[in-house]
Amino acid sequence: MKTEIILTELQFKAVRSSGAGGQNVNKVASKVMLSFDVKNSQGLTEDEKTLLITKLATKLTSEQILILNCDEDRSQLKNKTIVTKRFLTLIESSLIVPKKRKATKIPRAVIEKRIKAKRNLSEIKQNRRKPNF
Repeated sequence: MKTEIILTELQFKAVRSSGAGGQNVNKVASKVMLSFDVKNSQGLTEDEKTLLITKLATKLTSEQILILNCDEDRSQLKNKTIVTKRFLTLIESSLIVPKKRKATKIPRAVIEKRIKAKRNLSEIKQNRRKPNF
């Protein structure tokens, strides 16, 4: 992953925030929408693209474009930095390949311990019965 190239491929769009806020919300476009085209990115290898597409499938559009929004702050510049940081952490966490699980055999001592415990419980229950004369 080449972060410098990816940061140049980001497209930002400023829109008006939704919700309550009075006259300022109606005038100022402080909400920032970040869009990133995963399929046509030059900063990612083909393997990284397929990994991102599979891991971020719920967040991508049908054209494989990732869209993130931020309207946490009243400043457009702060929202832009917040959404950029959020994007980078999302990409980095999605590119981590989990280790494959190795199947392990149950140790013989564990099996013997379980069988011994079953046998012990069986003897306890047999000792509870009435004696047979």
